Amino acid sequence: MWKALFRQRPADTVTIIFLMFLLALVLFYFQKIQRAPFLMLLYCLLLISQLMAIRFREKSRGTIVFHDLVFPVVCVLLVFDSLEWVVHSINPEDIDPLLIQLDYLIFGNHPTVILEHIMSPLLTDMLQVAYSTYYFIPVIFGITLLIEGQKENFSRSLFLILFCFYLSYLGYILMPAIGPRFTLDHLQTSELKGMFIAEPLQKLLNYLEGNKRDAFPSGHTAVAVTVLYLAYRFKKNLFLVFLPVVSALVFATVYCRYHYVVDILAGLILTFITVLAGERYYEWWRKWLMKRK
Repeated sequence: MWKALFRQRPADTVTIIFLMFLLALVLFYFQKIQRAPFLMLLYCLLLISQLMAIRFREKSRGTIVFHDLVFPVVCVLLVFDSLEWVVHSINPEDIDPLLIQLDYLIFGNHPTVILEHIMSPLLTDMLQVAYSTYYFIPVIFGITLLIEGQKENFSRSLFLILFCFYLSYLGYILMPAIGPRFTLDHLQTSELKGMFIAEPLQKLLNYLEGNKRDAFPSGHTAVAVTVLYLAYRFKKNLFLVFLPVVSALVFATVYCRYHYVVDILAGLILTFITVLAGERYYEWWRKWLMKRK
């Protein structure tokens, strides 16, 4: 079984392993987790879908698109959404007090309060849009590689991006934090208001994301910087486009009060771990596959 698992494309292998981990977690904490039967069903269906995507990948162009793009995106979104019922059920102690203390120790004040001095409606609109690009940057990058026929680079990139997502989800489970927009709201002297689009985007994201205890580490930072690294390697003209967007996105995570600064630092460390461990595993898999041919 394990040999068959590690023969698969790394992106598929890491997804199967993480879904199996979630299944085991829900089973172990079955009595504590809300909607545990639903979560068991969801993770089983995702696992079956992944196996079917592998099995029928070469049948048609449609199955290839499903395997390469549709299923990874759907899986990441559904797993993230499911964490709302998992994280606090098994780990009810938020680490926000520690994160707040660390930020204060570094800056002598709360960064979200400090940033009130540069707040403006136009800047808030711009940074809220930048923050929201997190959901599109990985997809745009992947589609670009596929359109250009960079299949090997796409396979490597998909694995590293998924690996980063799943590591960030593991971080949420181990170290839940709700974020400064909730914990420090009473200290803010000004509301975060935009001119046209910030409030509608905030409401949409609040509706879609809910409250997952997903502040630490900053997945927005980790995934976006991982994509930036991959763009630098495989698509430098896209890197030049992504660089200012990702820079604004990372700044927006604190300015828009979603994250503490230490979340950002943890996100950068997560990117480093993703690239270091992920690249080594991918190279090992590629060399092992060449020997088998």
